Amino acid sequence: MKKEWIRRGLLGFPLGVALGFAISIGISAWIGDGSFYPVTPQLTEAMGSELNAVVVQTALCGVMGAGFALASVIWEMDCWSLAKQSGVYFAAACVLMLPIAYVTNWMEHTVSGVLAYVGIFAGIFAVVWLIQYAAWKYRIRKMNDRLKNGDGPV
Repeated sequence: MKKEWIRRGLLGFPLGVALGFAISIGISAWIGDGSFYPVTPQLTEAMGSELNAVVVQTALCGVMGAGFALASVIWEMDCWSLAKQSGVYFAAACVLMLPIAYVTNWMEHTVSGVLAYVGIFAGIFAVVWLIQYAAWKYRIRKMNDRLKNGDGPV
């Protein structure tokens, strides 16, 4: 299990960096003025330069990727109910995301900004959870149908 955690953490870091970069590209394309916006202006100001801000955000995206990868072992806790797995994973994700989002200025530094960010995060989490749940339910139904019909190994 320890080796699996290390493997996931090491793989998660570069995936987090890549995803953070892809999101920066997507946001820049959405703004649509032909410029690249790697970080928020507030983070650039807080860090003293755009380069410092990009380095900090890149490192934090890597930490976030590693954290999410490490937390994925929660879904393999067979002795836990789906509700417990979901709740613990959501709590771990919030503990990981909120400080990083705050430091990188991905949210307003107000109570309403934090609440809005948590609400958006919870909504996205719920949508992804429901899609995954439906997909697994479909796969399990297909496997059961194949077993019931004697179609061989799944």
